[in-house]
Amino acid sequence: MNKKLIAVDLDGTLLNSESKLSSYTIETIQKVSEQGHQVIITTGRPYRMADHIYKELGLESPMINFNGALTHIPNKKWSKELSMTLDKKYLLDMVERENDIQADFIAGEYRNKFYVTHTYHHTIDPALFGVSKISSKTKFEARKVTENPNAILFQTRAEDKYALAEEMRDYYHHELEINSWGGPLNILECAPKGVNKAFALNYLLETYGLDQKDLIAFGDEQNDTDMLAFAGTGYAMKNANPVLLPYADKQTEYTNDQDGVARQLEKLFL
Repeated sequence: MNKKLIAVDLDGTLLNSESKLSSYTIETIQKVSEQGHQVIITTGRPYRMADHIYKELGLESPMINFNGALTHIPNKKWSKELSMTLDKKYLLDMVERENDIQADFIAGEYRNKFYVTHTYHHTIDPALFGVSKISSKTKFEARKVTENPNAILFQTRAEDKYALAEEMRDYYHHELEINSWGGPLNILECAPKGVNKAFALNYLLETYGLDQKDLIAFGDEQNDTDMLAFAGTGYAMKNANPVLLPYADKQTEYTNDQDGVARQLEKLFL
């Protein structure tokens, strides 16, 4: 069998509803990796929020963060690292419009840092940023924004985050990719135009000299549509948002709380 690139989303896909990995999933991912297949964490999460999962799985493969804006090998210098950014003017404008988009917080995300608004400080879960507490050092101030961010992340009080995302795409003349996170959180993430999970995975296929048919992908949410459509075989989770199903080739038999990814990988490779 040809060696495969296996792209796995985290929230609502590889992680259970408590945002944790089961021992069965860890063991299965490690066995698949030992066979020479590359398991690629492909997530909207910033690097800080995914690094502990990468380590728990014992991976050495590249990781994709910010819905495709950062492709890198954690804790290593890699000549093929790819970092895409969006103009900081969008971050500054969204902060000005935080009431219009009903934002609890808005954050400019970079590989190794972030700046987040403190208007509704009590609504910010530090774990979302991979830190133990939100300090004044990371408080958003316009003067601190001297570089273009990889992504803009915000939590909204809007009842329909999908409708808000569409409104914002129109407002910014479709110059941004705006998608929702998987799982229960009301979070939207903005990436540079044309940058998504499929964009980053295509880059990795080219880097490793692999064909599109060598890519298997698993996802559950709207931000996985391009990835599943692009993959040689795209699996929507049993618990997936129905909007994802037309883009998938198959659907897993089990949900993320039933180790759906690991069970499918075991069937395919073990």
